[in-house]
Order: sequence, then structure tokens, then C-alpha cells
Amino acid sequence: MNRFISIASLLLPSLLLQNFLLQNQAFAMDYTERDEVRAFVKELAAAESFDEKELLSLFKHAEYKQKIVDAISRPAEKVLNWDAYQDIFLTERRIEAGVEFMYENRDALAAASKTYGVPPVIITAIIGVETMYGRITGGYRVLDALATLSFDYPPRSRFFRSELKHFILLAREEKRMITDLTGSYAGAMGMGQFIPSSYRRYAVDFDQDGHRDIWNNPTDAIGSVANYLAEHGWQREGRVTVAVDAVGVPADIFNESLKPTRTVAELRELGLREESLVMDEMVSPMRLVGKQGDEFWLGLKNFYVITRYNHSKLYAMAVFQLSEGLRKGSAEFAVR
Repeated sequence: MNRFISIASLLLPSLLLQNFLLQNQAFAMDYTERDEVRAFVKELAAAESFDEKELLSLFKHAEYKQKIVDAISRPAEKVLNWDAYQDIFLTERRIEAGVEFMYENRDALAAASKTYGVPPVIITAIIGVETMYGRITGGYRVLDALATLSFDYPPRSRFFRSELKHFILLAREEKRMITDLTGSYAGAMGMGQFIPSSYRRYAVDFDQDGHRDIWNNPTDAIGSVANYLAEHGWQREGRVTVAVDAVGVPADIFNESLKPTRTVAELRELGLREESLVMDEMVSPMRLVGKQGDEFWLGLKNFYVITRYNHSKLYAMAVFQLSEGLRKGSAEFAVR
């Protein structure tokens, strides 16, 4: 029995995928001619039982994208504060679209909440922040994105080569046409924007149809987001964050860490006024610049779990406050 596993079925017909070489670019060359690509292929073929020649042929269909390098290299024009985040993620349009998504997927959300302990509004808010409930999932071919960043973006080539390996493996595991799969310029995919390693580890076939489809199947996307949060320690019935009065509290205790590192007792000794939390609860004190000036919050364990999805307190706060808007908007059909 041949020990190699064919990847031919992962490719589009060759007639449609000829001459993917860029014109007038320094990198306008066949990836299969590059030594580092050949070394990558040789290692992956040996480790994962691919046919080396077939695996190398996949890179005939990978296209260098200067736009991807530009996007990942471009410095941010400005550092967004909480005020700006609110304008982007806490709009009436996003809340209304989220309520509609919740109603249409209420059974899947209820099932995911029961299974994983994550509230429907949190699951929905993450999908809403990431892709506007699946409407904006990225238009780059993931193969192009990961090949470009693996071999033509030295600052993070090690990371993206690992993701490229995971991507090739997941295409085989899921029996997906590898040249069909699209995502962000960094290779994040589907409604929940999973990178390939996260897809392989956390995506679930929540409707049990034999496929983990986070692009087109909201049930799988919902279950996958919930599973991701649960695997990172989501506390069932736990709170996310608490607004506090921090008048007189030393400024240097805020924004120390995303991870809860101080106890409520410590903060009370420093003058923080907060009576709803137990003394030994671990929290992360935060200061955000909102529309009315400084806001002070205590991030709890579930807030930290949201930052495992995206390592930003502003992202996590956007998810939380969008979830609160969805909670109010979905009150009539009680999927919260």
C-alpha cells in the first residue's frame, strides 16, 4: 500500500491555474524554484506522508501578493482609543445585524451555550466584531497569503510557515479545495477568523454533518467560537468586567496587564470603591479613554479569556459592550 497521501484533489484543474507569476515584481518567480520552498516541502512531506512531488506542485499555484506584504508591514496611522473603537463596533447597524443573526441562529446559539457555557451574546459579539456576522471574511486566497508571508516576509516567516503547514494539513483533513479557501491578508478564515492552527485545534463540526465549515455554516462557526473560549478557560455564569469609581486611586495600577494580577482586597486598600466582588477575586484594573473622558474598569477572568482571541483590551471591551447591546436587542426572544 502506498504510504503517501495524494493532494491532487486539493487543487483546481491545472488549466485554470497556469502562469501565476507576477509581472514587474522582484519576487515574480515560481515558488517551486526556491530553495527554501523545496526544503519546506521536503520536511512536510516526510513528516506528514505527503508525496513530495505532488506537494511541491501545489506551490505552482501559490501567487506572491505585494498587497499582503504592504498590509502587514504598514504602520498604524494612529493608535485607536476606546472612543474610536466605539464608533466602529458599537453602532446601531452592528447591533441590529447581530440581533438578526441571533434570531436566525437561536437554536445553534442555545445549544452552544449549553454545551460550552458561553453566553449567546458573547459568541455573537465576537463574530460581529470579527466579520460583521460573516459578511466580511476576507478576499485573499489563504494559500497566497501564507506563501507570501512564509517566504517573502522575513520578520514573521517562522510563524507563518507553521501556519502554512497547518493550512495544508487542514485542507487534507477537511477534504477542501485548497485554492478555493479565502480569508484575511494574514490567513485568518471564516466567520470567526481562525488562523489554520486554531482551526485545526478548536473548530468543531457542531451540526455533525461530517465537515467543520466555518466559512458558510453558521452552526459550525458558532460552536467553534464557543469551543475556543471554553478551551481558554471561560467561566460559566461568570461576569466579564465591572465599571468602577477610581477617584483617588494611584494611576500606575491601571493597564498593567491583560491577565488579572491584583486582588479586589489590594485595590480596596488603595481606595478603589467596588462592593460587588469578593475580596480574593483576581482582577485587571483598566483605564480607557471614552467619549466622556476616562473610564475605569476591572477585567475579570472572562475578560481575559476574550483577550486570548485578540490580545487587546479594547477588542475585549468592544466584544463585551456589543454583547450588552445584543442582550437588550434580543430580549424579546430570550437568547442571551
